[in-house]
Amino acid sequence: MDFDQPPVVRIAADPERPLPPDRWPMTIPAVAQLVRDGLELSSGVTFLVGENGSGKSTLVEGIAMAYGLGAEGGSSGSRHGTRESESPLSRGLRLQRGLGAGRWGFFLRAETMHGYYTYLEENPTSPRNREPAFHEMSHGESFLEVIGRRFDSPGFYCLDEPEAALSFTSTLSLMGSFLDLADGGGQVLCATHSPVLAALPDARILEVGEWGLRETTWDDLELVWHWRRFLGAPEAYLRHLVSE
Repeated sequence: MDFDQPPVVRIAADPERPLPPDRWPMTIPAVAQLVRDGLELSSGVTFLVGENGSGKSTLVEGIAMAYGLGAEGGSSGSRHGTRESESPLSRGLRLQRGLGAGRWGFFLRAETMHGYYTYLEENPTSPRNREPAFHEMSHGESFLEVIGRRFDSPGFYCLDEPEAALSFTSTLSLMGSFLDLADGGGQVLCATHSPVLAALPDARILEVGEWGLRETTWDDLELVWHWRRFLGAPEAYLRHLVSE
């Protein structure tokens, strides 16, 4: 028996808590496919790539919460929260845990990190072990500081559009952290719009859209195709925005 498995082996519907098929988020094709067919989650890094509204953030949020992570981000056991706005997806999922894998996890959610920093300031682990002054850093610096401090063990890491705060070079630094996690037995699930981040070597890419979920390669991503065209001839896109 293999006891060297990633933290999450498979994601499937919880038959004891079915979600209404005609209500959100089950009306999102990618969510409906996940609940209907389940998803084998490989070790290393998996990217969810798709347009706004395709469901990738809803998937990451639901899976993170099903793992036991807070909806607004943080590590295992974090109770940070402001306004409840998450979908009920997590309540309809059941995760198959890897044999011998640890329980540590972290959810980095770009849109709620400001509140998470405040939570850390107000809830230090001890008077002598205070967090850095995240609010005094730039948006990107604070993200990289959290990643440097929290992404250091073979756990389950969920990220929702982390590139929102990062420059090109900082995105490369994040890619290095992902590679280190994968080499050390960590597992990463990341929703992204970044063609740079999605180019991570050996990463699995799931494209999310009206078709649901489909495995693809970096070269075949619609995202990459559009960026290549834009960088080669931006006027082909911008002429539609500028009145003649």
